[in-house]
Amino acid sequence: MSDREKKTLRTGFTTGTAAAAAVKAALVYLFTKQIPGSVNINLLNGQVIAIPVDSVSVRNGLVRAVVVKDAGDDPDITHLSRIGAVVELTADSGAVQITGGQGVGMVTKPGLEISPGEPAINPGPRKMIRESALQVLSRHHSHAGVSAEIFVENGEALAEKTLNRRLGIEGGLSILGTTGLVKPLSHQAYISTIRSAMSVAGACGCDHVVLTTGRRSERFSQQIFTDLNEEAFIQIGDFFGMSMKCLGENKIPHATLAVFFGKALKMAQGFDHTHAAKSELTMEWLSDVVQNVTRDENLARKVLDANTARHAFGMVWPAYPEVLEKVGCAMIRSAEKFCPAPCRFRTIIYDFQGTIAFDSHKIEGDETA
Repeated sequence: MSDREKKTLRTGFTTGTAAAAAVKAALVYLFTKQIPGSVNINLLNGQVIAIPVDSVSVRNGLVRAVVVKDAGDDPDITHLSRIGAVVELTADSGAVQITGGQGVGMVTKPGLEISPGEPAINPGPRKMIRESALQVLSRHHSHAGVSAEIFVENGEALAEKTLNRRLGIEGGLSILGTTGLVKPLSHQAYISTIRSAMSVAGACGCDHVVLTTGRRSERFSQQIFTDLNEEAFIQIGDFFGMSMKCLGENKIPHATLAVFFGKALKMAQGFDHTHAAKSELTMEWLSDVVQNVTRDENLARKVLDANTARHAFGMVWPAYPEVLEKVGCAMIRSAEKFCPAPCRFRTIIYDFQGTIAFDSHKIEGDETA
């Protein structure tokens, strides 16, 4: 991606920012009887941005405001979702009560920033909501309190496309945000999910987690590790280094990396991020391994010229299992390098049909996990 393309990517705002804007819009209407076209929100990073207001309506004395969440150019399941608040004034002077309504999940497991039994509205968004509400009260010299029920239209259906249920968030989406902004292609939501999943696994007492890079490798792994609870399976995507760091921070003592050959190669080389962009370096590394293991210069050259990891895999498996052994052992060394606490790693490499082509426990003669 060129610098020019990067510069044209739009920054969006988080679900937490949208919720705060909905609360502020509703309160502005309560005091002025005017529907604001936009409201200014103080973000958690110190910035102030204007958030467009989609609608404001009144029913039974309650004001309902909706903001359309704009994730910019970041891939995000909540992009264009309708996030709102039902707001009323209370007699509890200066207090801002925040509850979760339709489409906002409830926390059911320990390990998240919010305790079980509470709506899944994280501390950052709660702070923005409170500050936004107090700004309006102060501007109108009001000594009232505020009750704000946050909702997400169609939130239950959107949540089915996320890993929320596994994390212990039932019945809807979580209201997130660490700065208030969504930076384009930052994958903030994925990183946040990995961190939460590790924390939940640790809090639920998991002493062994299985780390995969996507749904296929996880599905194959769940068929192998049938004794593990669902919290023990964590999809880390391309975020290898960050995930190992998070693993250590949560002091989980055993971890299995169960991946396909392409990701295994990137992990073996020690890349902290395993995106496909470094494929040329990967083939050079694999070619050297093949040369050292097989002493077959012709095969090493063919591997070097391979179009994809799948292409190269067919050249070395099943004829040369020692090559996969080198890759699997190098994965363990890389994982140990990134992990800041002691952790015993196991590596599994799947062929492209999901059969185990390499398992480090087989060479260790250790079947315990």
